[in-house]
Amino acid sequence: MKSWRSYRYKTSQENKNSSIANDEVALLAERLEFFIPKLMEVMKPWQWLIYIFFWSLFVTVIDRHDLATWSDFIIKFGSRVIQNTLSIIPSLYIIDYLRPVFKSMSIPKVSMYVLAILMLASAVSMVLVLLVMINMGWHEYSLQNFVLEVIFDLILAGGFTLVFLLYFLRRYREMNALNQSFEHKLNAQNDLIKARITPHFFFNTINTLVSLIESNPERASQLLQHVSALFRASFSGAREISFEEEIALCEHYLAIESSRLSDKLDVTWQLPDEDIMYDMVITALTLQSVLEKMLLNVVEMTTETIFIHIKVTWYEHRVTITISVQLPKKTLMINHDLRQHMNFYIQAERLRSYFGQSADIRSKVTNSQIITLIDYPLQDVGI
Repeated sequence: MKSWRSYRYKTSQENKNSSIANDEVALLAERLEFFIPKLMEVMKPWQWLIYIFFWSLFVTVIDRHDLATWSDFIIKFGSRVIQNTLSIIPSLYIIDYLRPVFKSMSIPKVSMYVLAILMLASAVSMVLVLLVMINMGWHEYSLQNFVLEVIFDLILAGGFTLVFLLYFLRRYREMNALNQSFEHKLNAQNDLIKARITPHFFFNTINTLVSLIESNPERASQLLQHVSALFRASFSGAREISFEEEIALCEHYLAIESSRLSDKLDVTWQLPDEDIMYDMVITALTLQSVLEKMLLNVVEMTTETIFIHIKVTWYEHRVTITISVQLPKKTLMINHDLRQHMNFYIQAERLRSYFGQSADIRSKVTNSQIITLIDYPLQDVGI
């Protein structure tokens, strides 16, 4: 049997905050935890070394007033590269190591600690490099010049540390604002979907329950269980759920509607194998809301039996759900009106919010059927 690296692992207790649909969401969540990112992940060590090389060149050019020859310039530049490497790289590792501790502190306090770490590392490395150069005869010793060079280096280190801290703080606040806007948008879309589920569906279900309580109490009890499961999911908010859960919600919904529509509804499923479907996810109520629209605009408008076929495939890292609805032959259906009703903009936006801009829901209406495609990317880690 194929060995699957299950998506359920990503949504386990240890990893329940991970995003399966898009790794960028997990990265955003991590960045929102603390205003300073993991510095050694911002750039690779060799990229930091390139940055240090050009930064050292810049500082050497600024401080070239006492350099008489090119050999003096090269020695000064080389010492700057060594000094900055000794101060910056270890400091970044220390800040990353202390990041869990910093998360519990206020931003001003963390900034002071980061500033102190970099300035202390800069001062120590500068003193060591100057002592080595004096010992090698490459630098003339003067207490006044020695102290001035250390102070100059401290000012540079402190100034640019503050610049980077302000930059990270600004990015952090921008991402927080973006995240809040994202959540408000999802909540608004979810509220719209719930509002569309609730009115007609709720009253139709109540009427069905009233008629069943006296005639078939056992059936009424089963129907109440279906209603409870569906409404619990609809008020849980916009989120990713396993595909199996979404299928179960659809079955709850269809079971409720079948009680009212009796023989007018015939639904068939063509699903992937269980071990494949076990690793699939989708945004909650996406398929259910599409089916609800089909029932509302087609099944309830006719006395004929409507056949709905749902086919699900997961191929080359894309999930495609095809919903085929056969239109009634004896009942007049105006194609123009149907096309207007087959608008899944809200559902598609929710899908894109989790799975990226390539996700889409589109519908095609012909004289004999409606074909709706739900299509979104989903990485198959088993391949």
